[in-house]
Amino acid sequence: MIRVVLPAHLKTLTHVSGEVELVVTGPVCQRSVLDALEARFPVLVGTIRDPVTQQRRPFIRFFACEQDLSHVAPDEPLPPEVETGREIFFVIGAMAGG
Repeated sequence: MIRVVLPAHLKTLTHVSGEVELVVTGPVCQRSVLDALEARFPVLVGTIRDPVTQQRRPFIRFFACEQDLSHVAPDEPLPPEVETGREIFFVIGAMAGG
């Protein structure tokens, strides 16, 4: 079971108040987690990644195990702690400005 925490604005879209638990088949990577998330919540298609290129949207970041995974290849395996559900996969809405 993969545990995912969404930023507040995406929780509002999905009507979720806490973390989301997902079953991911096959290798556990960013792509498979996001595929499972979008399959469960179709309203998220296009919000986290571009629906055509599948690239992460600007100002969206991914974290797990105290590591920024935003620039890791989408098919790179996530840490084993995420796969076992001991650690959470965070989708973060980043901020810019000064």
